[in-house]
Amino acid sequence: MALEKPKKWRRLGMYLRNKYRLVILNDSTFGEKFSLRLSPGSIIVGLFAITIVMTSLVISLVAFTPLREYIPGYGTIAERKQILGLTAKADSIEQVLEARDVYMNNVLNVFNDKLETKPEKPKKDTTGKYAGTNTNASKIDMEFRKDFENTRNNLVVAISNSKLKGLSELVFYTPIKGMIIASYNLSEDHFGVDIVSKAEEPVKSTLEGTVVFTGYSSEDGYVIHIQHSNNLTSIYKHNSEILKKTGERIKSGEAIAIVGNTGEKSNGPHLHFELWYNGIPINPQECVAF
Repeated sequence: MALEKPKKWRRLGMYLRNKYRLVILNDSTFGEKFSLRLSPGSIIVGLFAITIVMTSLVISLVAFTPLREYIPGYGTIAERKQILGLTAKADSIEQVLEARDVYMNNVLNVFNDKLETKPEKPKKDTTGKYAGTNTNASKIDMEFRKDFENTRNNLVVAISNSKLKGLSELVFYTPIKGMIIASYNLSEDHFGVDIVSKAEEPVKSTLEGTVVFTGYSSEDGYVIHIQHSNNLTSIYKHNSEILKKTGERIKSGEAIAIVGNTGEKSNGPHLHFELWYNGIPINPQECVAF
């Protein structure tokens, strides 16, 4: 019984290797027209190769030709673009609806006299876990702070002593006519001058430049920043109205705002005017003839 299996496989191999001849004869003369020598093994290999080639051709036709549009589940390029556009519109509509819901909730809160509550104060550490933590500045930290402040003050003084050589050729236009009530004082963090003037007086740009910022803050009111040449920036605070927009080009002496009394730091109609050179505040009275 152990020898029967190998005999069967040997017999199958001999069968596949046997040669057969396919002959085509003329029916009248019995002359040979065509003959082909084949074996069962070569026929099987040939059929397998033809199947692979045909399958590859069909897949290529479906994947790289418009025939794929006729297959269920496939869509055209135009349909895909339309789907993407509809998806983007749906996202934007969702954002608009969320913003509208927030707005309506705020309106309802106002009608119902519901005001925003103050945020809760941080609770005290009752566990005593951080009771022994030292929060005081170290000796090295204090020395670093002193060195930094001295360096900043020395740098500002050095610029002032050099009489701003980079700005000596510029002709500054007086931003507003009035009287200076508070001068530049670095020790008090007052980086500009306060000029009292008539109400509704136009504020003018001290130099030609480009508006880089316009906005409002609770402390400084309406503010406008103008970038000039030589890395010089002028700042105008406490205005009642801003006449220019961010990105506009401004000429020297052109009206950019109206004197006002906006902001918590303002006690009356006046202009707070600052000049910054290379990122450092300088005394405007050394450049502008007020």
